[in-house]
Amino acid sequence: MPTVLLTSEEIYKLLENVKDPEINTVSILDLGMVENVEISGSDVSVKILPTFLGCPALPIIQKNVETAVKQLPSVEGVSVEFLHFPSWTSDRITEKGKAGLKVFGISPPPRQMKEDGSWHIDCPYCESTYVTMENIFGPTACRSILYCKSCKNPFEAMKPMIKFM
Repeated sequence: MPTVLLTSEEIYKLLENVKDPEINTVSILDLGMVENVEISGSDVSVKILPTFLGCPALPIIQKNVETAVKQLPSVEGVSVEFLHFPSWTSDRITEKGKAGLKVFGISPPPRQMKEDGSWHIDCPYCESTYVTMENIFGPTACRSILYCKSCKNPFEAMKPMIKFM
């Protein structure tokens, strides 16, 4: 049987189909979670940055990455490692990821925070800037609940995670 060489491009293509378990309009690539893919013979190692420590979706993401990469017949082993350095920051979200979040009704995080630590985002439905923070604590650690005073819709927003150093 001839040896088939794996490429990282093949692996990244498969990872495009690994969606966030709670937001099916964005992949882990769209969210900027994939830090590195390493190939050694027929073994693949995927290094992932969690958006938040303690995220309950991490075991599901790990299983989905393993399942996706094992689709290639030439892959024998897959390891998924969650890294804590460098820290994931919200500026890693791609433009495609931001669009996918909006489709799901989640406002993407702002690129920067104000000097006082506050942040502002627009409504994902009507793009109004007339929004209020209802609760900094949303349904998950990475999201907050806001309300648009223009279109009267509640919505979620990804919390900004910005590197200060």
